[in-house]
Amino acid sequence: MNVLWILLLPMLGIMAPLITARMGRTACAWATAIAPFAALVILLRQTPKIFAGEVDTWWQEWIPSLGLNLSLHLDGLAYLFALLILGIGLLVILYARYYLSERDSMPQFYASLIFFMTAMLGVVLSNNLIQLWLFWELTSISSFLLISYWSYRSDARKGARMALAVTGAGGLALLAALLLIGHVAGTYELREVLAMGDTLRFSDYYPIILVLFLLGTFTKSAQFPFHFWLPHAMAAPTPVSSYLHSATMVKAGVFLMARFYPVLADTDFWFIAVSLTGMATLLVGAYTALFKHDLKGLLAYSTISHLGLITLLLGLGSDLAAVAAVFHIINHAVFKASLFMAAGIIDHESGTRDMRKLNGLWNYMPITATLAMVAAASMAGVPLLNGFLSKEMMFAETLRQDTLGALSWWIPLLATIGGALAVAYSLRFMHDVFFNGEPIDLPKTPHEPPRYMRVPVEVLVVLCLLVGIFPQFMVGDLLNAASGAVLQRPVPEFSLSIWHGFNVPLAMSAAAVTCGALIYINRRHLFQFQGQFRELDAKLIFEGAVQQLVQRMTAVHEWIENGSLQRAMFLMLLLALAMMASPLFSMLAVEGLRPQIPTNWVVTFCTGLLIVSTILTVWWSHRRLRALLALSVVGLIVSIAFAYFSAPDLALTQLSVEVVTILLFLLALFFLPQHSPALDSSLRVIVRDLGVATLFGSVVGTICYAMLTRPLTSISDFFLANSKTGGGGTNVVNVILVDFRGFDTLGEITVLGIAALGIYKLLARIALAMPSADSNGIPWSKERRSVLLALVSQSLLPLALLVSMYIFLRGHNMPGGGFIAGLITAIALIQQYVAHGVEWMKERMPINYQALIASGLCIAILSGVGSWFFGHNFLKTWYDYFYLPGVGKFELASAMVFDLGVYLTVIGATLLILANLGKMTTSERLRAGDQ
Repeated sequence: MNVLWILLLPMLGIMAPLITARMGRTACAWATAIAPFAALVILLRQTPKIFAGEVDTWWQEWIPSLGLNLSLHLDGLAYLFALLILGIGLLVILYARYYLSERDSMPQFYASLIFFMTAMLGVVLSNNLIQLWLFWELTSISSFLLISYWSYRSDARKGARMALAVTGAGGLALLAALLLIGHVAGTYELREVLAMGDTLRFSDYYPIILVLFLLGTFTKSAQFPFHFWLPHAMAAPTPVSSYLHSATMVKAGVFLMARFYPVLADTDFWFIAVSLTGMATLLVGAYTALFKHDLKGLLAYSTISHLGLITLLLGLGSDLAAVAAVFHIINHAVFKASLFMAAGIIDHESGTRDMRKLNGLWNYMPITATLAMVAAASMAGVPLLNGFLSKEMMFAETLRQDTLGALSWWIPLLATIGGALAVAYSLRFMHDVFFNGEPIDLPKTPHEPPRYMRVPVEVLVVLCLLVGIFPQFMVGDLLNAASGAVLQRPVPEFSLSIWHGFNVPLAMSAAAVTCGALIYINRRHLFQFQGQFRELDAKLIFEGAVQQLVQRMTAVHEWIENGSLQRAMFLMLLLALAMMASPLFSMLAVEGLRPQIPTNWVVTFCTGLLIVSTILTVWWSHRRLRALLALSVVGLIVSIAFAYFSAPDLALTQLSVEVVTILLFLLALFFLPQHSPALDSSLRVIVRDLGVATLFGSVVGTICYAMLTRPLTSISDFFLANSKTGGGGTNVVNVILVDFRGFDTLGEITVLGIAALGIYKLLARIALAMPSADSNGIPWSKERRSVLLALVSQSLLPLALLVSMYIFLRGHNMPGGGFIAGLITAIALIQQYVAHGVEWMKERMPINYQALIASGLCIAILSGVGSWFFGHNFLKTWYDYFYLPGVGKFELASAMVFDLGVYLTVIGATLLILANLGKMTTSERLRAGDQ
């Protein structure tokens, strides 16, 4: 259960900043930090177990038939990432308290930040592939909110859209890969999948799986050529950059490569695809970083370069290379988060991030300068700092691979060049910002930040030093546990000593430092060379591609939807016809062996009436009221057909829906134009329409006849057999709605409530012309209400409510239920609106229909949650039998509570729509219109 609380606490903490919004900025920050801090404490208490190789798990069955379960696990790798997510997240919360200005919405920022933190924890803790993908997509959505936090800025909006589009597309590829992995492995449980490496590698699906998987991870971790989105995401506030783009979001891709390393690595395809992509990203990112004048731009491309380094190590395929990759994940998160925070302090206190203006800041902010230079030295790989150790391990592992045969020497050479470029851009960061003369035209005089704004940077820089000087003590056990989780086998021996003697990796490190210094000293020539090329703005290219796609799709849409309803219907029917007709060509005979039901005069009469009513509906389409009456006959015949074929619940539902629909149409007809447009009755149009109707009708009729004359095996026998024993009711339809498929019903009433609220808001804003006469020009009667209708409706109201209650109470064992009862109650109340008017009803029934919808949904959800307290699944019906004197034995089921929620939601939604549509013709609305 500990792993569950590590995920749940931040999830529950999302509301903390919103609740404390009015208590001040400091209170909001402290309230936000409580839940992540508690989760971090629980995580740290698991340290001895994790370092001992144990795994903490939590599992809850969800849809076992589909292999979907709510499943979490905490092993060494998950522990490492959870530690980074929670630890650096807490530092970012403190840092943001001082970084954000008074005009920035701190509750909104903190809520989005905790949302992202929860999503990232879900990714690293998930033990189910589909659940992992769900949290993966939530990281894209939450990062979109954070990147676009300053939504009034165009670059923030465009950068957020670009990040969402690229990572979202990669997420779809990842979903396909995970589904294929689950198909090949026969399970979606991650720990079981990790034990089936040979099964996946030798599968015919392996190349497809690997390509799709790498598309998902490469886009998230900004690997070449998908790296272009990350620099433009720097439009986010610096706390977001220091968190998402150094320690968490961009690490999600390398996390997933490390997580699936045991089952997808160890092949030539993996080595070529992963290591070469990593090498290209390492070099492109490092080279581009050298020429960036924006502080965060330089750090963004350096992040891309270091992510490429980690990817390169994972691609090499050796066990020690994987250990080095995990080590650099730790080191990069620490020094890059501190560098981003330092850059934010510089921007916050000087008013700019332009390194052409930021000169000589050592004289103005020496403490911040010292911290930033130590972190930058770690990024460059200077000895006695943490970055040096993992880079030296990287150099050593590039020397041990031989996959490229005689050309394998290229990999250590290019890795050394990448290291040299890292030294060069790190020197530029240190020298150009803190030395190199005096500042030039700064918006304000720079100075040290508030004391506690610098604390997170100090903590991270101290960690850079401690890990660099005492690596085994600081991270030895953590690295061993995380690497063991990556390899899924014993970790080979490795040394974290700061001195391994004079060897080739040390020479490579020395060469990288020396060459990097020379590159920086002679940077003028490189800048002149780079200046020959036109700088491409990925944001403009991306936006142009999006606009071009939109224009093309708009042209296609306008070709399909050109304003002609007939054309649109024809294309839709043509597509449906092609899909339905194709299977018929393979059928040798239309008629099956099932005997046909004999007909009688009642069936013949109702069928003939149905056909005639359908024809009249079409014939009278330009006379709307007549067409509506003919259409109501069609609905009535359908209700009779349901009753005839022993489906009384469907018959009652159809009849109730039909009445509500007719009322809705009658109210809507009032606002439609009095005269219908003239129809094209030329011979060509008639022949065309008859041809389409005949063709479509013949295909549908053929399919229906083929199905009805063949034996049908359905799941109805299961429901009939288990309705009473499983759900406690003899009305199978109602038991399906409230138990077997209760989750579907909950979704349906939720959609109904949302639709009603949407229609309500639409009607509240819409302005419609109200006719004063009928289509013949005869003015409406001055008498707005019918006395006879009022008397009849008042007499019928108690009877209708009594019938509604009877239908509701008996619904679990006889035809009826909450949905039908809700419609009957709504019809009875709507009848009062029609007879007496809105003002009369408002005085006597001051009901808030929005609150009624909300109450119904809450009752339905709480009834499902209540099942958990009895040890059952969500919405599982609980029932028992009771005895009362004078009443006798009777049954009570928890499904009645759920049905009550359905009942209230249906009433609230129906009345919200119809009553507000009717309100548009009242004197109240007319007065509002006059004003």
